Amino acid sequence: MTVTLNLKPELEAGLFAQAQASGMTVEEYLLSVVEGAVLPTMQKTLSAEERAAAFEAWSAGHRPTPPLSDYAVSRDGIYEGRDH
Repeated sequence: MTVTLNLKPELEAGLFAQAQASGMTVEEYLLSVVEGAVLPTMQKTLSAEERAAAFEAWSAGHRPTPPLSDYAVSRDGIYEGRDH
């Protein structure tokens, strides 16, 4: 579905800023906002299988991120630079 919105300039600027701060395009950011508003309502009426499919569709829309190193999630890595 395609939707056209006529936004006030200050709202448009805020939208671009929020998308950029989230590391997303405006389209990706808007989709995440709409999904956040609609999916909780839909989950009340969906079966477990439908909720799982909706979650997988939602997660597929996000950028993949590299896994953290073993050191990054180790106690030493987490508390590095702190006095124990």
